Amino acid sequence: MYIEDEELRTLYRDASKDHLDKLEAGFLQLEQQPDDLTILKDLLRATHSLKGDSRMLGVQDAETLTHQLEDLLSSVEQGQREVTPPFCDCLYQGLDAIRKIAHEAVTGNPSNVSVFHVLAQLMNAGDVSAPESEVLGEYQELAETDLADHERMILSTVEQLERQLESAENEAASDQTTSDVFALEEAPAHPEIIIPRPVIPETAIPEKLEPAASLGESYQIDTVRVEATKLDTLMTQAGELAVTKRRITRRMDDVDKILSFWEGWVRDNLVDRLNVGEQVPQGTESLQSLQQITEDRLDQLGDLLKQLRTNAYEDSAQLETLSNDLESGILKLRQLPLSSMFSLFPRMVRDLAKEQGKTINLVIEGGDIQADKRILEEMKAPLTHLIRNAIDHGIEAPSERIAMDKPPKATVWLKAHQRGSLIDIEVVDDGRGLSLESIKRTAVRRGVHTEAALAKMSREQIQDLIFMPGFSTRSTVTEISGRGVGLDVVRVNVERLKGAIQVNSNPAQGCTFRFTLNTSLATASALIVAANETSYAIPVESVEVMMRVERQDIFTLEGSPTINFQGQPLSIAWLSELLQMPVSVTARLQRPRIDHPSISCVVLKVGAERLGVFVDELIDQQDIVLKPHSKLLKRVRNISGATILGTGEVCMVLSPQDLIRSVSGTSSKEFEPMFTEWEHTITKPRVLLVEDSMPIRTQVRRILEGAGYQVTIAVDGLDGLDKLQQEGMFDAVVSDVEMPNLDGLGLTSRIREETKYEDLPIVLVTTLAEDDDKRRGADAGANAYITKGDFDQSLLIDTLRRLI
Repeated sequence: MYIEDEELRTLYRDASKDHLDKLEAGFLQLEQQPDDLTILKDLLRATHSLKGDSRMLGVQDAETLTHQLEDLLSSVEQGQREVTPPFCDCLYQGLDAIRKIAHEAVTGNPSNVSVFHVLAQLMNAGDVSAPESEVLGEYQELAETDLADHERMILSTVEQLERQLESAENEAASDQTTSDVFALEEAPAHPEIIIPRPVIPETAIPEKLEPAASLGESYQIDTVRVEATKLDTLMTQAGELAVTKRRITRRMDDVDKILSFWEGWVRDNLVDRLNVGEQVPQGTESLQSLQQITEDRLDQLGDLLKQLRTNAYEDSAQLETLSNDLESGILKLRQLPLSSMFSLFPRMVRDLAKEQGKTINLVIEGGDIQADKRILEEMKAPLTHLIRNAIDHGIEAPSERIAMDKPPKATVWLKAHQRGSLIDIEVVDDGRGLSLESIKRTAVRRGVHTEAALAKMSREQIQDLIFMPGFSTRSTVTEISGRGVGLDVVRVNVERLKGAIQVNSNPAQGCTFRFTLNTSLATASALIVAANETSYAIPVESVEVMMRVERQDIFTLEGSPTINFQGQPLSIAWLSELLQMPVSVTARLQRPRIDHPSISCVVLKVGAERLGVFVDELIDQQDIVLKPHSKLLKRVRNISGATILGTGEVCMVLSPQDLIRSVSGTSSKEFEPMFTEWEHTITKPRVLLVEDSMPIRTQVRRILEGAGYQVTIAVDGLDGLDKLQQEGMFDAVVSDVEMPNLDGLGLTSRIREETKYEDLPIVLVTTLAEDDDKRRGADAGANAYITKGDFDQSLLIDTLRRLI
């Protein structure tokens, strides 16, 4: 069933979602508080409304199942049934079936729901001991006692069964055998209607329907409800903006008036000068008169300019106020309470706990906090992964918890707190916590770190290893977790929202995952700094403090340059070194010398990690609009996006998380010349050029060398792979795609297989220009894809400068 009318379809989509969400939340409450009649009354209202909406729009299957849910709830209200776990399971399965049918009605995608089988389960109502004849007898009694109200339901079911019967008869005819699938009898109250009494094979009834919470990781909020007062406020502001626009337009009239005054003055001045030349005897008096006229007109011009400046300032201030109010109002329209997303998890926790044989209580706090609609959409998958992992990995079995003097019923908290423009979302459990020894063993086994390196790492750094791609301490794969992908997905999704994640675990007491996000994603406050004569933006939420560092305050600790910050050692690095930029002579000469030994330092903090970053200059703090990377440049290390400053300059927005990770993998020898002489040495970035065509190879090599790169040549993919492994690290790889022995896609895939090359920029330059070709390049792991058909050397150089 598909609703053809677009407006009605949209209305049913929104209304059915509201009713179904209320029913699911109500069923969860009813299971916990079966004697609360208020919950039952609310559930009956919701089922009645959903049944009426479905009937009005012709969604008969949803109407049929909802009516049966309503009957079951009525029987509980009248004391005829008890709320038991099997009874609740039956309610949830019916609810899932209705959700799928409603989804079919608004999208046209088949629901694949057997209404007859679900209806039989609802009639059974969780009583697994009830014989089949009793279930079907209840079906017949229902038809006899309330035939008028159920006529459409029965006819619809009959049509479905007749189709099944026809199919069965055809099969019987082909086999020359008789089929006893259906036994029919007449309904005594209505001879024209035939009540089917099916013999239902056990395999025909599904054990359970897929819970609505696990229908897929995609979660999208299609509509946002807006209070009328907010729209009224926006309309008022829009009217004021129109008035301000007209005021600014009048400023052009003022400018025209000044210009006309100036032109008349120049014209009169020319005439007066000619008159003075003709009247030489009276020249002195004429000059004095001309001087007086000039002074008067200068005064008039000054008055006009002052008035224009005053009006322009007023209009500018009014425009800025209105612009800020409108921006704030529009952003608030996109904000929704976190409860819109949090409400997805109680049912999931209930089903997974039952599947695992555990008892778990989910406590939700801070659901009234408002956040951008996109945050709710993007955070659903990370929170799902963490809660599933907590149930599977963290929460112990009841018997194990009792042995550890813990209550048999575990608790998972889903909390939200707001701090200004930031929100913290926490997933907390009281389970066994993270095992540092298991994490260390896994890291050594996978070759991530050596035992010696792990011994130098802090507790927080070791815990953060669980966010590495494919990192899992689980030795077996279960239906819930153990595939080693969840926590990597968590970190990627959070960083896509420009947020941060940290984990804190106490053995045998539990684990806490904390996300820190901006409530709005459209704008952000950023610190603008300069490095190597280029401006960069650092998100303010990651800036702990800005300060000046004296040369004598720098010392070496375990081979790394360090300063003392708040009584603790703090690693430091030059921003230009972290970005691996070639330093210009001008920038090098501007480095602090002995006569001026201090330099600007920005202390970054992400979670528990800190890093001091030296910059050439602190420029300003601005509110910026973050522009994400293009799809061609899918992932650029240390860069999270770009913005346009008030000067019109394009400015890269830095990723504090990447900067801190860069230092952990950087040898202190790279910084040694900088901190001993306080000068940068000018080095040329190394580029590996892989191209089988000699003319193209020569041309690209000249372009790269002319731009200041040191180029190493390879004639095909195998040659390029050998040179990469023999000659050490390069700063980038530029490769053709179509080559003998090993093509560019194969070369890219082989490079990405090596962990040490996971951040090596790879640029593919090829004649293959179809979208599928570009997609294959991105899937192989290339950072950029440039076609030779519209090749522009500046595009290649600009791309390399962004990536290196």
